[in-house]
Amino acid sequence: TSEFGCTAVAQITLKFYPVVQVKDVVLKSCFIESNPSTALFNLTNAAVAVQQSPVPVKKYYPSLADAVGQTNEILNAGTYIAPNGFVYVRVFNSQGCYNVAKITLEVIPPVYSDVLKDKTICVEDQTTLDAGPGFKSYQWSNGATTQTIKVGIGEYWVKLKTGECITTQTVKVLPSDQPVISGIEISNNTLTVSVTGGTPPYKYSIDNIVWQDSNVFTNLARGEYRVLVKDAYDCDPMEVDVVVPNLVNVITPNADGINDVIDYSALAHKQNLILSVFDRYGGKMFQADKTNGYKWDGTLGGRRVP
Repeated sequence: TSEFGCTAVAQITLKFYPVVQVKDVVLKSCFIESNPSTALFNLTNAAVAVQQSPVPVKKYYPSLADAVGQTNEILNAGTYIAPNGFVYVRVFNSQGCYNVAKITLEVIPPVYSDVLKDKTICVEDQTTLDAGPGFKSYQWSNGATTQTIKVGIGEYWVKLKTGECITTQTVKVLPSDQPVISGIEISNNTLTVSVTGGTPPYKYSIDNIVWQDSNVFTNLARGEYRVLVKDAYDCDPMEVDVVVPNLVNVITPNADGINDVIDYSALAHKQNLILSVFDRYGGKMFQADKTNGYKWDGTLGGRRVP
């Protein structure tokens, strides 16, 4: 309507700018070895914009409310560390219109070998470590790139590749506990062995040929023997040298030619051996040791004792 009261009618056409078309996407990334529940994501790789020309502007937010309100923007979108979860992208076109897309973040977890386990072996032996089939590649700490390696005692690791992710798995090869011969009791011609430690059941031998389950050896002749013991791991046996002596526990020094002298010199090579002689009342009469060759002729001060 003009100032003179004249009127005319015109048509206004209302047009909408094209809607910003987006799509929700899933973004996967390999776990971080120091914190396997998280991964390093490059959010800019997520193709959430359907139309790529002209190039849209994208901004990233931790929640839908933040994307709408443009608060708490993620500034390190190329190096975003996060666990499984979601990120929201505000996508702008050249006219300033926007739409919000959702990125689902998935951490690809480590894939370990189910068959690669710690082992216990004899210290002198070697064993085969098998990482199992199904991996894209193998890289062992000793430089091998095979599924299996043969090694001795020690700690090893292997890098197992699945897809584009690499999992480092550590395995130990431990020495078995060795049995210890804690005591040997000799009674006449019988020898009894006591063992501690290691892993029962034990095996016993005195010739390293014939092995027995019993720790008792009977009907032994006088002389030196080497007692050998091994446990369930069948490692190199533990050895102890013993002497089955001519046991004489009485001396009657009356010059009748019977039991006038006691002689344990066959045991002279034993460490810290002391032989004591007592009278019938319990009084100590003599001590045989290295200084006198473990022998006594029944005299004290050159005189024969009663």
